[in-house]
Amino acid sequence: MPRPAASSFFQTALTSVTLITIVALAMRLFFAADYISHRPRQALSVIPFLFESGNIADSIATGKGFSSPFHVDTGPTAWTTPVYPLLLGGIMRLFGPYTFPSYLAAVLVNIVFSSLVSIPLFSAGRIIGGTVLGASAAWLWAIFPNAILLTYESLWETCLCALLGALLLWATLRVAESRRTRAWCAYGLLWGLALMTQASLLSLLPFLIGWAAYRCRTRGESRVALPALALALTAACCIPWTIRNYTVFHSFIPLRSILGLQLWVGNNPQAKVVWLGEQHPIHDSAEREQYVQMGEIAYMRQKEHDALAYILHHPAHEAALIAGRFVSLWAGGSAAPLRDFRRSRSAWFRYVLLFNLCAALATLAAIIRLIRERSPYTVPLASYPVIFPWAHYLTLSLPRYRHAIDPTLMLLTAYAFLHFARLARAGRTPVRPVHGIDRSKYKDLQ
Repeated sequence: MPRPAASSFFQTALTSVTLITIVALAMRLFFAADYISHRPRQALSVIPFLFESGNIADSIATGKGFSSPFHVDTGPTAWTTPVYPLLLGGIMRLFGPYTFPSYLAAVLVNIVFSSLVSIPLFSAGRIIGGTVLGASAAWLWAIFPNAILLTYESLWETCLCALLGALLLWATLRVAESRRTRAWCAYGLLWGLALMTQASLLSLLPFLIGWAAYRCRTRGESRVALPALALALTAACCIPWTIRNYTVFHSFIPLRSILGLQLWVGNNPQAKVVWLGEQHPIHDSAEREQYVQMGEIAYMRQKEHDALAYILHHPAHEAALIAGRFVSLWAGGSAAPLRDFRRSRSAWFRYVLLFNLCAALATLAAIIRLIRERSPYTVPLASYPVIFPWAHYLTLSLPRYRHAIDPTLMLLTAYAFLHFARLARAGRTPVRPVHGIDRSKYKDLQ
């Protein structure tokens, strides 16, 4: 019998990427409005911007160039890659530095970026496992608490990076099946934009573009020319920024300068798993004075030297820090998730914690399933959770640092849930009788 019209309409609605994107947008707007309504406008005009990206954006907006990450005049910087500070600086130029309209505009831009993630995520899921997988992943993203919270709590490149992470996955899946030079050129430019937005995405580049090149090879096509062209365009996108940094600092800095400091604040005698801003120039006046006296590049090199020395001479402490950061990254920021879940009285906190833990376990289950099935998509999907986080296990582990790979985690989570759902349905399906005999009654004779 044909399905009822109402059931067909309901199924169509559930798999509509347009509807999912609208729901994601509505949820983010609702939570952001609630957050803003409970806080003074004067505080929101200033405090969210008083971090490195906001301070650099202020320098850009006031004509001082890409400089001064600590809200004091410290000169040019390569603290972060340029895309998001330039975007935020443009917003502050339009609506004024440290104003409530600038905050609203920045949050709205974050919300748009976060909501648009649903589209490439849906498309990637459809390529891998069909419309149901794509829709399930997009729905998970729509209600993912980290994605909702980070739109208004963090004026960093976080939401844009989530969109770029999802676009890179979708583009990798598409370009691997393409013989068009234009498609590979666009892929290289997308990588260039991604690296100029978040340097840590570089860890995924060899695996994703290498997999795409291998897929070309398996179809008997050249595995060198088109991927090499994409890599060349990616490098070309980084050249202007690299030249600027060399001109200013007389050092080769293709992306950003901050690695030494990140290693130090995460690996020193006072380092803790959950970092609260200790020993960082933006909070510590002594460190800031040292940064000003030495200059950014010399300061970063000294911190890198000190951190590596500590890592080599204190393996036990390092092992504890890495293990703790591993747990914290996958538990949404909690170093002791089970204890925190029991002690907390906040239903929202428990929801955030439980969602992250379930996503982590489902991601692991999905990777195992992909490997067992010998799926051709194992490498691009597994690269996100397996490769990307290592830089943060070794340095700092904050929920926003993981956000670039969160869309892929939602896809893997949906993949695992759908697999378990199929197993559950198969287990409930009765054995059909054959030749008039119900074999389920005679299992001991079979």
